[in-house]
Parts: sequence; C-alpha cells; structure tokens
Amino acid sequence: MKALSSPHDGIESGGGVWRFPADRPLRLDSGATLAPLEVAYRTYGHLNADRSNAVLVMHALTGDQYLASTHPVTGKPGWWTRVVGRGLPLDPDRFFIICANVLGGCMGTTGPGSTDPATGAPWGLAFPVITIADMVRAQAMLVEALGIETLFAVVGASMGGMQALQWAADYPERIFSAVCIAGAARHSAQNIAFHEVGRAAIMADPDWRGGAYEAAGVRPEKGLAVARMAAHITYLSEAALQRKFGRELQRDGLSWGFETDFQVESYLRHQGASFVDRFDANSYLYITRALDYFDLAAAYGGQLASAFVPARDVRFCVLSFSSDWLYATAESRHVVRALNAAGCRASYVEIETDKGHDAIFLEEPALDSALRGFLASAAEKRGLA
Repeated sequence: MKALSSPHDGIESGGGVWRFPADRPLRLDSGATLAPLEVAYRTYGHLNADRSNAVLVMHALTGDQYLASTHPVTGKPGWWTRVVGRGLPLDPDRFFIICANVLGGCMGTTGPGSTDPATGAPWGLAFPVITIADMVRAQAMLVEALGIETLFAVVGASMGGMQALQWAADYPERIFSAVCIAGAARHSAQNIAFHEVGRAAIMADPDWRGGAYEAAGVRPEKGLAVARMAAHITYLSEAALQRKFGRELQRDGLSWGFETDFQVESYLRHQGASFVDRFDANSYLYITRALDYFDLAAAYGGQLASAFVPARDVRFCVLSFSSDWLYATAESRHVVRALNAAGCRASYVEIETDKGHDAIFLEEPALDSALRGFLASAAEKRGLA
C-alpha cells in the first residue's frame, strides 16, 4: 500500500487496487462467481498497534473511494471532506479510514467496464447482476486482506447506509459499531420507479448499443445525463429547490421555446453534463438494480428484527433528515424499531433541515455533532485513546 499526500487537505493517504486471484472467487447472490476480483480503495490515517481503530466508510450510488482526497477525473475535492479530516468527526489522526469503490463501480473495482477474462473484452451486460450483500462481501474480503479482524465502525450514507446495515446482518462479529445515515432497510416502490426512469433513459440512447458501447467507441452520454437529472431531483427537497431557484429565469425574458428558461433547468442540465465525465452508464444500471433488489428482511421471513439479532453486541447510530423524501425518516424509524426489537443498542436522531437527502454532503452542523458524539462514545467503550 503506497502512501500518498493529498494536495487538498494535507491528509496522508494511501491505497490502490487489491487484486484477488482466480482461486479466491467472489460468490454472488445470483449464484455466479467473479474471479479474479479487483477492489480499488483509499485509506486515510494510520492503523494503530492493535488494529482496533479502522473505520470503513461506504459511499452512495454515484460516489467512489475518493472521499477525502482530490478526485483524479474531476480534480475536485473528495465527496466527504466536511466529515473526514483533522478535527472533523472522522479524524485520520485518530482513525484508520478505509473507503472502497463498490463492486460494479467504475473507478477501479471490478464492474461491467472491466475486462471479462473469458473474452478479453469489457464485460458489458455479460457482467452478472449484483446485490448490496455482494458489495459487502467484496468489502469484507478487502478488510481481511488488510489484516483487520474487527472494524471499529462501518459508516455509510444513502446506499452506504444500506451497506452498513448489511454488514451488521452478515458480519456482526467483525464490527464494533455501525452508522446508517439517510438509509433504509429496503428500496421502496417509488425509489424503484425513479431508477427505472433513469435506466430507460440510458437504454433508449442509440449510443448505448445494448451495453456494448465501449467496443463501438461511443458512450450513451445523453441518456446517462437524463438519468442523473431525474435522480438529482430526488436528492433535493421542495424547500431547497424553491430557496435556491424558485422561478428565477436564466436570462431576461422568456425564450418562447425549449431553451433553458429557468435557472433550475440550467442547474439540472449542468448536473447531467458533468456527471457523464466521471461515471459509466452500465455501472449506473447495475448499481441501481442492486439498490432495487435490496430488502434486508427478505431473507428472514420479512422480519427485519431477526436480521439484527446476531448484532446485539454492535452499537448502532441511525440518522435521518426531516425533509428527505428519497429515504424518508419513516424508513429510519422502521430500522430503529427493528433494532430495539432485536435487543440492540441504537441511537437515533432525526435532523431538522430543509436540504433534503443532499444534507449528507452539505454543511449541516447537527449531523456533524451527532456523528462526532456517537463515535466519541463508541471509541471510549472500545478503549481507543
């Protein structure tokens, strides 16, 4: 693992791509296996002598491993620099922080854009369908390869929060604490519907070519941009949209056509156009489908509490945002009730904000305070100095 210096915040970071050989396949929920497997990751801080201070951070749908260092494609700061850094809730002077690109991703971890060893060409739609549990299995392989038996914490927001819950259900003996921010125990019909709109936009783009666009030397940029525009609406609340844009015009007067008359239209088009520079269309299909398939209680006869019974020794923190309608606070309360029914120790905070789901990434002091307080308490129980 090579140590690097982050030009953005001066945090020493490391990581790379961990390659698991063909004789160590990843077995998937679908019954398929993946081998060889590559997992791209970044680390921040140092592992202490007894290897007890490791924190695994899981990213959201369109995130990646660059949570606190400059993104190599966009040149922008990492996606959670307001939470990860010196003096922040996840302090690399105290914790050894790991973040891996999820299975199916497009920033170095094996996904549909990777080479299929059987053909020597990109997997495309030959890549097997994956689940949140499959993503967690790949992360568990990485953590084990790094020589870490027990994680101090798994921390995730949105899709990352779902992975944190999956960790608790599948590997309770390997985590001390778990934080789920703006997540859920299953994907709702509304969430599935929005994802289907995005996938339909991608697949309707002539340049998608049935998923074989790389071989054709094209990219379905228009379809992927529309998918991002539709999804981005769900990340914002009505109050946030009204406050930021209202009905303000992009220029003086109406165009009396179909140009970008309103500032909100311009904003969404910018979000779509910038997204295609850093994300892969097939990865978007596979990861959204993994989210749609997520239902943690399904393997336990529909009883969510049963999923958490083995995790009674794990300390949980569940956080939600009052204006989040993508993963509404009712979903988080459902998780907390199941944790309580299972006899788990769970803290819950509903944060009052009008920023919607995007409050994860925006300035939100109440989130920082809640996360800092929980981690400090858990660290004291763990015996971390």
